[in-house]
Amino acid sequence: MKKLQWGILATGYIAGAFTADLQTAGLDVVAVGSRSKEGATAFAERFGIPHVHDSYEALVADPDVDIVYVSTPHPMHHANTRLALEHGKHVLVEKAFTLNRGEAEDLQRLATERGLLVMEAMWTRYLPHMVRLRELIESGALGEIRAVNVDHTQHLPDDPKHRLNDLALGGGALLDLAIYPISFVWNVLGGPTTITATARLGETGADTEVATAMTHASGAISTTLSSSRAAGPNTAVVLGTHARVEIERFWWAPSTLRLIDSEGAVLEQFDGRMGPDAGRGMQYQALAAERLLNAGTFDSDILPLSESVAIMGTLDEIRAQIGVRYPSEEARHA
Repeated sequence: MKKLQWGILATGYIAGAFTADLQTAGLDVVAVGSRSKEGATAFAERFGIPHVHDSYEALVADPDVDIVYVSTPHPMHHANTRLALEHGKHVLVEKAFTLNRGEAEDLQRLATERGLLVMEAMWTRYLPHMVRLRELIESGALGEIRAVNVDHTQHLPDDPKHRLNDLALGGGALLDLAIYPISFVWNVLGGPTTITATARLGETGADTEVATAMTHASGAISTTLSSSRAAGPNTAVVLGTHARVEIERFWWAPSTLRLIDSEGAVLEQFDGRMGPDAGRGMQYQALAAERLLNAGTFDSDILPLSESVAIMGTLDEIRAQIGVRYPSEEARHA
């Protein structure tokens, strides 16, 4: 399989974690771009990256770059991904995919026109225990799935100036945390037919807690809870008529999955945790992108672009119900 040459757009924490995992997997990171020469140089020196660019424009114009990883804050995803696509680059863009469905649809149109791959970097979907979950569901081991319950709750900074609490940067529990359980529900049950959402808003107007109850085409029910101010169990449960799957703490990262029958007997335990030298698990999504492009395919089989777009529509409806609107959206409609 031909290796792709990766360019990293932005140099924050998540970009560093992703780059480390790429290199752990033996993938080629050849360029980094930042809004400052100092930031790009420091990142390049840290990871031994040969090409250093002091602007995003220079990064996407680099002829040695095949695919760009976009790791800027949520409101910049649309513009940064569009920039890369316009320069003929494939893109892996951090979740949440965009701020809203309209932006997502624009990227979908452009990627289709240019014949390029755009993937949402929902790394959880590509992890071994999630692959095993899908296998169990497809095998019928759970019977009819009746319900899904999943939470993503962390004690994160409450400083009003922090990115997580700044609506201008897409702050709030929804795009940073709730995107994980909502994408999980979509993966297991498909899109919702009804959505009921409630939330608690913090001092800045950003959501600090958000909960959903949704129904799906099969009749199954899903519930999600996300919080940026309190840490909870962070587990996921899929309930079926024959058995259930429980994914242990920090289900969105490499974790342990158990298949348990209706009498409580453990039928299978799948350990998807990784050793200290195996990275965080973010490399699986990059390997999937390389596999797709080597096969001449321009859409993910695990998280199709159309699904990322539709999930943004679900998040839009949740925001409408909880009364959250981002300043860039207000300016656009002024």
